[in-house]
Amino acid sequence: MNTHEELVRELKSLRKGRAVLAGRLGDRIGPHLRTMCGIADDDKPVTVRGKVVARLIELAEQLPDDLRLATTAAFALGNEVRLPLLQDRVQWVAARMDRDARTVRRRMDDAIDHIAELVATAPRALSGDWHTERLSVAATLDQPRPELLEQYRVVADRGPVHELVFTSPLAVGRGCVAVDLLYGGTLHGHHPADHDRHSFTLVLPEPLSRGESHDFAVRFRLRDPRAMRSYLVQASDHPCERFDLRVRFPADQDPPGVWTLRDAPETATFRPVHHGQQHAVNRSGEIHLRYRQLIPGLVYGATWRGEDAVTGQPATQEGHDVVVDLHGRRTVTDGDPGDRNGRASAAHRHPTWTWRGTAR
Repeated sequence: MNTHEELVRELKSLRKGRAVLAGRLGDRIGPHLRTMCGIADDDKPVTVRGKVVARLIELAEQLPDDLRLATTAAFALGNEVRLPLLQDRVQWVAARMDRDARTVRRRMDDAIDHIAELVATAPRALSGDWHTERLSVAATLDQPRPELLEQYRVVADRGPVHELVFTSPLAVGRGCVAVDLLYGGTLHGHHPADHDRHSFTLVLPEPLSRGESHDFAVRFRLRDPRAMRSYLVQASDHPCERFDLRVRFPADQDPPGVWTLRDAPETATFRPVHHGQQHAVNRSGEIHLRYRQLIPGLVYGATWRGEDAVTGQPATQEGHDVVVDLHGRRTVTDGDPGDRNGRASAAHRHPTWTWRGTAR
């Protein structure tokens, strides 16, 4: 049996039961899958799961729509397909595609065969040098200038680690923002990321050896509260063990309708009713969400609708999103992230960041 056939066999074995959500996942991963995902012998379970999910998502994105859907369901890569049995996921796809179960099975087999072929040509996913042990985020939207405080604890999975790139839950489209690194290193520039997110490079005070942890904190302050977007989500490229999110809304306004997102695609921030669960706002105007074992590439956090949480103005119009740019102009989009690239305000195309400290 050649390498291609072995990998196909291992992938078909992985899709059984709960697939990537199965317990003791490392015991179900054969040598060819380990190579495909860049898994090291000393990787922790959360790292193994994160690498497998990230690599499968990466490869699935290169497939046609029908095979991508089949892959997502086969390996339980999305929130909607977190079903305990493969046959349940097959039925889910059959209903979506209006096909019978036998056809869906063939599509899943075809998708796995294509993935095995892509592995021969697509670069192997990079092995992670670190993961997030804890991320705590607190957003105060009841201030004249809303603030976001992010506190991180990261752990080196192999060393030495001299710097790391992390992605903030704060999106670029929120407009003019002052960024302060409160402690934990030197912030050296920022980098565009997908879906309006922004990444930052942190140079550590001292290199981290394998198993060592490091804490740092970043504060974001909005100059113009009207630029605040109505969601805060974490969608990291690295495994994250714990994510703690607190949001405080203005007490003098009716609480907005809040949806929580877990294991959701990034487009869920624009269509939360299809992917999230409604969540109550307490008497103090606050929500507190806790997540464990986040999967890289999927979205976790909160999005809200109704009146804008900061300005009190309507945030949606019959399912459309209202984007407020840096000059107070309001633009209505159809809620699709692709539309934002074409018709959204200048806040998306020309974000402004104010840096405190060293930048290059």
